[in-house]
Amino acid sequence: MPDTLDDVILGIDTSLGTAVAIADADGAVHAEAASSDPLGHAEIIGSLLQTVLTDAARGPIGQTSAPQPVALTAVAAGMGPGPFTGLRVGIAAARAFALGRGIPVVPVASHDAAALAAMLADPFADLPRFAVVTDARRREFAYTVYEGVDDDGLPVRVAGPALVKRDEIDQTLAGFAAERRDVTVIPAAMVALVAARSLAADRVAQLDEPLYLRAPDVTPPAPRKKVGS
Repeated sequence: MPDTLDDVILGIDTSLGTAVAIADADGAVHAEAASSDPLGHAEIIGSLLQTVLTDAARGPIGQTSAPQPVALTAVAAGMGPGPFTGLRVGIAAARAFALGRGIPVVPVASHDAAALAAMLADPFADLPRFAVVTDARRREFAYTVYEGVDDDGLPVRVAGPALVKRDEIDQTLAGFAAERRDVTVIPAAMVALVAARSLAADRVAQLDEPLYLRAPDVTPPAPRKKVGS
């Protein structure tokens, strides 16, 4: 029996709630934990990380084996679209964890993970073109349109991500001939799997900046004028 489990990736996403998982390149989920609270990212992410790291040592979910140390090879960070405050918590946690372990961070568009989850729910189904739709608040939706997977097993993005007013979403998707799929949870295991497939294909997404839904509400104050100026 090997001393460690190799080629497993830690997935973190805070674009909606807070989701953390550890999965391998074959799609086997070793551990996952999540909170649906859209605001408590900073308060919960540490305990979720501790939970999945402990649980992953027991092997993939559904199997019974002696605990083994987990040798993580990368951290997959969900990059949105999502709100400024939520996203930065998850991305900062991913970067800090990766720095501490000396492993790379792999950026993943959060909607790509949701799209892959939909496709893998029934891998033999011939899914029509569809759109992942998430609540962007302020009477808006964020959407990304997909059509199948490519030769590397990654979702093919047709349009987006983009924002649209709530009362315009159906008309917008009709223009793409896309079926609407509302998503309330981004599965961190799928974030990890997208990252694993991207690494295997040498196609890591160039997402240096998070996909914020909009600029933060708080802006730096203007410089104060000098007295007498």
